[in-house]
Amino acid sequence: MAIRIGILGYGNLGRGVECAIRQNPDMELVAVFTRRDPAAVKILTEGAKVCRVEEAASMKDQIDVMILCGGSATDLPVQTPEFANMFHVVDSFDTHAKIPEHFAAVDKAAKETGHIGIISVGWDPGMFSLNRLYAEAVLPEGENYTFWGKGVSQGHSDAIRRVEGVKDARQYTIPVEKALEAVRSGSNPELTTREKHTRECYVVAEEGADLARIEQEIKTMPNYFADYDTTVHFISEEELLRDHAGIPHGGFVIRSGKTGWNQENTHVVEYSLKLDSNPEFTSSILVAYARAAYRMAKEGQTGCKTVFDVAPAYLSRKSGEELRKEML
Repeated sequence: MAIRIGILGYGNLGRGVECAIRQNPDMELVAVFTRRDPAAVKILTEGAKVCRVEEAASMKDQIDVMILCGGSATDLPVQTPEFANMFHVVDSFDTHAKIPEHFAAVDKAAKETGHIGIISVGWDPGMFSLNRLYAEAVLPEGENYTFWGKGVSQGHSDAIRRVEGVKDARQYTIPVEKALEAVRSGSNPELTTREKHTRECYVVAEEGADLARIEQEIKTMPNYFADYDTTVHFISEEELLRDHAGIPHGGFVIRSGKTGWNQENTHVVEYSLKLDSNPEFTSSILVAYARAAYRMAKEGQTGCKTVFDVAPAYLSRKSGEELRKEML
């Protein structure tokens, strides 16, 4: 019997989850839940329903795992604990500093009702987290380095759009090649924030806006651009739509470590991603972890989990026998 999936939220991430379910024959999409008027939301899956968020509570028996596709700033801190009261859930909460408190809230809700909640599933946190852990466990003497990009940062792009006089914008995070080379050499450099990444902004300004003021506001914006070398390009709306419509991203996790009695040998472990679509890749990871949530729940496990708590075999639709034969 197929694993029955519900999707909460139908933005870029929700649409990506719907596409990913289609590639996993052991799953089926039952319903999409939205805060919008369901009549105005057109999905791709024949036979699946579009429902108001408020209808989810009445469908507990029809859905095995609910995949939450809201934002980390305001949606998921409320939605994940709330829905963990009703369903097994998976989310992509990515505010690193707040993961411990999010974990505690989801753990309490899930344990009280006998559910599983897997949080912070994506590529960072998520796949990058696993690679940091694996490499550090194997090479305890060493340093971890994480680089993001080249890719569109949706949060930083939104921050630029909030500047007065900005009509639209895209912001690219770009690793500094010199820093990457230093890390790959095994020299374990100490790198500042500014030395690791640059930020490149493509901005469509409102007609008559003060371009010098906009550029200054962007470059000095705390928590976003002030700590980075930032370049601002003013372009037309047509250029933005033509050249910057996609949502690519990627990055690198690198561990440089030493072995030997006198630490005479150097080892560099690198994991990299090059993504045409950041949300679609994240969605594909969410769907794999929905399978894990279903299987772990079948075993009677409850409470909140992260990618660190999920054995790799739970992610694959292949049996243990197939995995041992084909992949080990």
